[in-house]
Amino acid sequence: MKFFQYLFVAVVCTTFGQLNFTQAADEPEFQLASFSVDVTIPLNHRCMGLLPTKSKTIADSLEAIGFVLLSSEKPLVYVAIDWCEIRNGAYDQWRDGLAAAAGTTRERVLVSSLHQHDAPVTDADAEKLLEEVGLKGELYDETFHQQCIQNVSAALQESLKTASPVTHIGMGKAKVEKVASNRRIIMSSGAVSFGRGSASGGKNYLAEAPEGEIDPYLWTLSFWNNETPLLALHSYATHPMSYYGKGEVTSDFVGLARKAMQKKHPNIKQIYASGCSGDVTAGKFNDGSKQSRIDLTNRILAGMEKSWKATKKQPLTQAKFSNTKLDLKYYDHAGLQPKRLRTILDDKSARTEDRIYAAMGLASYARVKSGQLIDFPCVDFGPAQLVLFPGESFVGYQLMAQQMRPDSFVLSIGYGECWPGYVPTNSAFADNFQDKWLWVGPGSENQMREALQEVLLPKVVEE
Repeated sequence: MKFFQYLFVAVVCTTFGQLNFTQAADEPEFQLASFSVDVTIPLNHRCMGLLPTKSKTIADSLEAIGFVLLSSEKPLVYVAIDWCEIRNGAYDQWRDGLAAAAGTTRERVLVSSLHQHDAPVTDADAEKLLEEVGLKGELYDETFHQQCIQNVSAALQESLKTASPVTHIGMGKAKVEKVASNRRIIMSSGAVSFGRGSASGGKNYLAEAPEGEIDPYLWTLSFWNNETPLLALHSYATHPMSYYGKGEVTSDFVGLARKAMQKKHPNIKQIYASGCSGDVTAGKFNDGSKQSRIDLTNRILAGMEKSWKATKKQPLTQAKFSNTKLDLKYYDHAGLQPKRLRTILDDKSARTEDRIYAAMGLASYARVKSGQLIDFPCVDFGPAQLVLFPGESFVGYQLMAQQMRPDSFVLSIGYGECWPGYVPTNSAFADNFQDKWLWVGPGSENQMREALQEVLLPKVVEE
């Protein structure tokens, strides 16, 4: 009798063991959750950090759109925000908030701005300095900022309840016509100029000059559940401004193109990210008119559609996360020396915009002096890699990344941690690139190249 009892128990245990094993095997290796939240600034809010005209009207909404990739490892988060820049302590606040919501670590949260100029710059350390001299809220509304972080964190957490299995990734790219052009041009005198700004196409010489160094492709990385597309992440390297500074809040032509793409494909979450485009604008093809905004929107939208149609799928078998610390040095030239900036910040007779600029410089100086380095993350999906660059990295870094992995699909995203401002290449510094929005100095390319090699190149394992 006991024999049959033992046999019964053994069969039951074996059967349930097989069931448990089968269920575990059937669980998807990867799952994807996506979310989007309105983060439009209120009226009378400053744009681009320094623009004298504050927000007067809302032309269209600003959004934060992102996803969480779930696997056996800690979750990976990416979010693209229709803001100009997120810097210093504010960048930490965003990543810490989203990390807590996703149950992951700060390093595994990738946050990027799109860099539209009719949108806010946030910098918690600069705002603290401004509050100390009686300029609270002049850079940005901290209460609004914290509410945005809370709202996006809540949306992220809610999205986890409806995560979908991911079986494949898709990769596609297509050329975009008549949008990007490099700031760098050769003047008739033979001198090098970086003066081709976002709306300079009304000047014949600037419109007729060659496009210069650009990445002509719009890149699309997508996630699929077998034959069902879930999300498309598009990236293109250009400053996303047609015209700005009049107090009209807008996601501009890249955001408008994304919204049109979302309307065309309502069941596929659409995200747009600006690539490495510190030295790339629409200047050759944009005269700053309303019609130019429409034309640029349609050209980006056409690029998205072509890139989507060119997409090829492959099974998703890995999502390896790597991160290295980037040590960019504060550019301590005469105009950025801390003593001078402190004097301007404390000067009640100085323009408010100049005092804001001084606070931003002091905040970045203090961050570097404290030893807090910049995270430089990469997610390796096997046939594709996603790399997040700091600030206004020049397009040369995006091309550098592609050259390092010519066998792969490297999607580059700019405007991560934005305190450095412009991050020029060695050749741009050699051409005497200078700008007020430049907080790192010559030699930055050496650190950037080393960081790229660290996260992007396959590691050789010694036997």
